[in-house]
Amino acid sequence: MAKSKILMVDDNEEIREIVNVLLSSEGFLVEEAKDGEEAIAKAGDSIDLFILDIMMPKINGYQACVEIRKKSNAPILFLTAKGAESDKTLGFSSGGDDYLAKPFSYNELTARVKALLRRYQVYQGKSKVEEENRLLYIQELAIDKIKEQVYLNDEIIELTDIEYRILDLLGSHRHQIFSAEHLFESIWDEPYYYSANNTIMVHIRNLRKKIEKDPQNPQIIKTVWGKGYRCD
Repeated sequence: MAKSKILMVDDNEEIREIVNVLLSSEGFLVEEAKDGEEAIAKAGDSIDLFILDIMMPKINGYQACVEIRKKSNAPILFLTAKGAESDKTLGFSSGGDDYLAKPFSYNELTARVKALLRRYQVYQGKSKVEEENRLLYIQELAIDKIKEQVYLNDEIIELTDIEYRILDLLGSHRHQIFSAEHLFESIWDEPYYYSANNTIMVHIRNLRKKIEKDPQNPQIIKTVWGKGYRCD
């Protein structure tokens, strides 16, 4: 099996080197970038995971994340000294998938990296859906379960890994209400924790911006107050 390739982006050479040695010892291929500008230039289909620092010269991590999302749906892990909830929300809003604050333990970093790659690889390589179940239609949306692409009025909508999985899960179980806990554990494949609700809200808000005619009055993914979310 081909080794997963990780792009480590940090303006601190020592941190890049430490993370490179650590992840290389776990069997990953690690490439480095010293700032957001270089990260954007290196982004592409060959990268399976991005690790982004936030405070960098030229282009910060948030800005780099937005641009990388135009070229890749691979998971993005923010690795930064910033740890406030508002910083996490901004990271998720930019298109990030997870967030690890410095100082971090090596065990925690490798665990997060492996979890993100596992989810991404399962999402990318899951068993082929039977042809008759290939397309799922939701109002003007069409979800191609084999190509794992979403179309709105025949135009491809670029979704992140998490956004696609949320839409696919809710769309495949029309009218069923998913609580925040059920949704998080199904999508992230991790135990639910209280602040995860904020993570879910941010990803659903981003998803609505892409698929709803009026994100403030959603008609596809609806909030059922006090219970969770459902797809109509």
